[in-house]
Parts: sequence; structure tokens; C-alpha cells
Amino acid sequence: MKKRLLLFIPHMVVLVLVNVAAFIMALLSKNSWMYVASVTLLLLSIVVFYLLVSMGKSINKFYQTMEKQLSPYTNKALKDFPLPVLVTRRGGDIIWYNNQMREKVLGGQDCFSHGLAEYFPSVNLAMDCPPQGYGVEYNGHQYTAYHAPTGEEDNRLNVLYLVDDDKLKRIAKEYFSSRPVAAIILIDNYEELLQSARENERSQIMGEIEYQIDCYVENYHGVIKKLEKDRFFVVLEERYMKSIVEERFTILDTVRKINANDKMPATLSIGVGRDAQTLQQAEQFASQALDMALGRGGDQAAVKNKNGYEFYGGVSKGIEKRTKVKTRIVAAALSELLDSCSNVLIMGHRFADLDCLGAAVGLYQPIQQMGKPVKIILNSRANMVKQLHSRLIEQGYDTAFIEPEVALDYVGDYTLLIIVDVHTPHFIEAPEVYKKCKNVVVIDHHRKMVDYIDNAVIFHHEPYASSASEMVAELLQYFGDKYKPDSTAAEALLAGMMLDTKNFIQRTGVRTFEAAAYLRKLGADTVEVKRLFATSMNAYQERCKVVSSATVYRHCAICQVGEKIDEIKMVSAQAADELLSIEDVDASFVFYYESDNVVAYSARSMGRINVQIIMEKLGGGGHLTMAGAQTRGIDLKEGKERLLRAIDEYYDTLQDKEDPKALTSSDPGPLQFLPTEEKTEASS
Repeated sequence: MKKRLLLFIPHMVVLVLVNVAAFIMALLSKNSWMYVASVTLLLLSIVVFYLLVSMGKSINKFYQTMEKQLSPYTNKALKDFPLPVLVTRRGGDIIWYNNQMREKVLGGQDCFSHGLAEYFPSVNLAMDCPPQGYGVEYNGHQYTAYHAPTGEEDNRLNVLYLVDDDKLKRIAKEYFSSRPVAAIILIDNYEELLQSARENERSQIMGEIEYQIDCYVENYHGVIKKLEKDRFFVVLEERYMKSIVEERFTILDTVRKINANDKMPATLSIGVGRDAQTLQQAEQFASQALDMALGRGGDQAAVKNKNGYEFYGGVSKGIEKRTKVKTRIVAAALSELLDSCSNVLIMGHRFADLDCLGAAVGLYQPIQQMGKPVKIILNSRANMVKQLHSRLIEQGYDTAFIEPEVALDYVGDYTLLIIVDVHTPHFIEAPEVYKKCKNVVVIDHHRKMVDYIDNAVIFHHEPYASSASEMVAELLQYFGDKYKPDSTAAEALLAGMMLDTKNFIQRTGVRTFEAAAYLRKLGADTVEVKRLFATSMNAYQERCKVVSSATVYRHCAICQVGEKIDEIKMVSAQAADELLSIEDVDASFVFYYESDNVVAYSARSMGRINVQIIMEKLGGGGHLTMAGAQTRGIDLKEGKERLLRAIDEYYDTLQDKEDPKALTSSDPGPLQFLPTEEKTEASS
């Protein structure tokens, strides 16, 4: 402990020198006031000297007490301990350390009386030391720190020692940084680009796309291999993924600037597999991620790791696929399942709309004509198709419907369940039926969500289709002339298509009009279809009230419905559609109380803003132009705050922040999905 007292010698030497200098100056000046000052300084120096000596004695006494607490053997063991060790008071002041700590860690510097936080701020002495210790760094060297209390309760001390594992940590960091990441890059609209381009431009366009992809991969020191004419396989190291993610896959924007004859921009879909145990698993992750990106409309990157998915992009509209090969294959496979099943159940999502019921009714009669018992599961009390449901009952479909509560009685070992207009288990009308059925078919057009039905025998998912009704109408054409729906079912299908396309204005392609022409050939009356969209005078008045109360925020019309309204779901959806007709409004959001503790959202857009991404932030989903969400346990005030925050997050992640309208070439940023049970529900 004598060594600690030597710390005060420099202070004493300074005091002596100052007093000597003051005395000499007084003699030379022969000024009485200088003599007084010199004497005063001397007295003060004596007081300071006394305090330093007293402090030294106190410190010496404290160390003697500490040594008694540690015991001679413990003290000697700590001094000779091969690892750096220090001792602190309860508050963290350093009161002792061995030579290993001073020489190897501190570089010969003294840290006596300093706080531990000055050197190792991550160490929390107030809590029990975790089993893995604390990762600390000092002077560019990494250690693992462990601490433990010692001594009596009144004079509790903390002993901390360091393990020098710098080399091991650097090796581990290099290991994780060099882990392989697999990616699959697909040109979404390869065939369409070639068809749009002139003969002499085709090789130039494809060459430019491949060149940009090659340069992008080369920039991150990756390896690329062309698998097919429109598909590439990429392997790179994990160390570069942070930059790629932070830049939000700039290759999407780069390739989008390439177009065929100034008509159609090129788009990519990218699937990335990270955190895999093997390279084979990384390739599987990449393939699953690519399927997810395509299922969400393409023109985006999906990253899959062991915890879930992240999405980047997805702003532009999906490119319609012209081939009907997939539809023909699905129709043949569905026919085989129908031949082997004992009975069929058809159901859609909760609060069924025209598209949902239309698709179900479209399948009902052809399956019945095949000689199979078939029922449609529909909640007659909670739906948005009162008029269509009533009309179907009048036309002889009264035995076609069953309530969800009794649907389990119709499930057997060979029952075939067909789910339409939804692909997530927690949105369907009767989840218990889904859990019990062994054979499941899914027909849906919504952009793919993470928690999709993954055990379906047939998963017919087409995000480029306008509606589930369009998909069913296409399938019916391959069932044969013997199995056709009647004119009433055809009108239900046409109504579903008109609903989701907003009277054939949005999300319409060649296949949409071909399906509509087929339904018209079956006898669908457009006048009768129009009547299905009629609303009551009360509903019309309520819709006008909702529209008039809207406000505009960042090119989004937002309306909060605080009072209870009959048919609120239909009114809110119609109001959201009508709000899009306002000048300078790119999207609309209407939210309301669905029940006492559930806030529901209806979202619409004209295509500039991807409302699906905004609704996903609230636990919902849907399409680029039509989406919805339901959130439990909040009120309307918090619901509005969450909505505004989701809109802000969407805009803030755009590359061109100065122009919020420049969305067709921007990236909406990452979305994190974890495969955990959600507390929120969504409806589209």
C-alpha cells in the first residue's frame, strides 16, 4: 500500500517549490504585502500537506481493511492470478488491481480511484453477472469480463477479471462474415420484354440487364451463374449483406430503368437465403424467398433467414402473365381430386365480399354436376353480400349454404376443402374445418403473406389476376362443356370481378376481359350484376357523411368513423373508393370500430402508393391498390396514430423523398415478419 501513498509525492513537491518561489520573490521585492502573502501561502500549504497525509493514512487503513476482508490467501491468489483482475467498491470506484491488469490491459497506466465505467461501460455491477459474461473492448483489444461480489454486506466489494479472447472473437467474426449467402435472381417479365422490343433491340435489352446484374454481383465480390434464360444463381459472403440491405437492393431500381422501346420497364424478383446451416439450406431459403417475392407481385427482393422474412421493393404493379399452362394443369389436378373425394366444402374469408362468394358459387354447380355433395360455408349474419346471398336463395341455392358452426359435421376422411379468395389460416371463415380436413385446395389472388397455408395439395396462387372470380372463371373453361355454372352463378362471378377491378378500371389485363367474355357467354346479365352493387338510402347517406369528414395527409385521404353505422364494412369500403376521386389524393384510409376493442381499416389507392405495405405494418394485407387490417386492443385515437406512423414510415423509406409522387421507381424499405402468433387480424 506504500506504493499508493507515493502518488501524493508530486503534489507535495509542487507545494514546496511554490512556497520557495514566493519567499524568494518577497525578499527581492522588499514589499511587506509580499511577506504577508508568502506567510499565508505557507500556512495554506501546511494545511494541504496535513490533508494529503491524512488522506494517505485513510487510504492505507482502507487497504489494510480490504486485505483483511480478502484474507491473505485470497489477496495473494489475486496478485498472482494469471488473468487481469481488479476490485471495486459497491459504487464502481476501482480500489485495487493486479499487475496483469495494469501492464497488459491498461498499458502501464494507473486507474486507482477511477470509475469502472470509464474503462468498461458495458459491465453492470448492480446485476448478477450473466453466464456468458460481458463482451468488452479496451485499446482495440477484446475481452470477456466476469464479476462477483465478495466481503461482508456492509463493505461489499466486487471482483472483476478479464479473459483475453480477442483472437477467438476475431476468428468467430470472420467465420460469420464469410458464411455463404445464396440468392436467386429472376427477370419477371422476360417474355413480355422480348415481345415489346423490336428484333434488333432484344439482344441489346437482355445484354444490358445481364450486364447490370453482373456488375452488381461483382461489386460485392460474389459469384453468379446463369441457370436459365431469365434466372441467375448468386453466392456471396454474409459480410456484404449489410450494405446490400442498407441500400435496399439498388439493382431493382437500376434494372427498372431499362425498358423495351420506352414502353415496358424490366423488373426483377430476388430471393435471398441467409443464416443457413449449410449451402444447400441457403439455396432452399433463397428458393422459398423467391416464391414469396413472386407471390407478392414481383419487382422486389425477399430475404429469408431462420427467424422469418424481410421484404424490399414491391412498389410497382405486377406484370400479367399471358400463359395459361398453369391454369390448365391446376384444372386437371383439381378434377382428379374431385374424382377421388367423398364430398366438397367451399369457403372463403370472414366477412365475405362479392369476390369471395362469387368464386365459391362459381365452383358450386360444376362440382355438383360431377356428382359430388358440395356445400358453401358462409356466415349469414356477418358478411358483405346480403343482396347476392338473397338472390341466390331466390334462385334455388337455399340448400347450398351452411353456417360455420355446423360445418364440422360435414367433414370426413375424404372431404375436399376448397378455400377461395384467401390464403392465410387465421382469415378463413371456419378455421376448425381447415384443421380437420386432410385435403385442401387454395385459390387466391392476394399478394402472398408469410403465414400462408403451406399444407395445401393445390396452391393456386396468382397475384397478377384481378380477382379470385377471374381465376375460377379460367378454371371452369378447362372442366369441359358438361360442367358449367348457370347464369346466376356467372353473374356472381362477374360481380366479384367488377368489385375487385372497380368496374374494370384497375388491375385489368387481357385475361380479365377474356374471363368476363366467357361469363357473358354463360348468360351473365350486366344489368342484374349492377343491381348487386346497389345500396340503401341510409347507407348512401352514411357514406356521404364519412367522405365529408375526411382530411388529407401526405397525399392520403384519411377518415375516422367514430359513431356506429349500419353496414359499416360496406360503407367504409365504398367511402374509401370514393375518396380516390379527390384531386391530389393517391390513397385513402377509412378506419372505424368493428367491435369494442377492434379497430378495422379499409385502404385504397390508385397504384402510386402500395397500400398493402402500409396495412402490413398494422397486421393486415391485401393488394397494391386494395388492402385492409384489423387491430385489437386499441382505440380510434391510437389507431389513427398507428396509421399516420405507418404512412410516415412508408414515405420516409422512399429513395426520392422530395417527390412523394415518384413511387413507381422507389423502394418502400424493409418489412420484418416473424413466424409467431399474431394478435392482429386483417381483411382485404
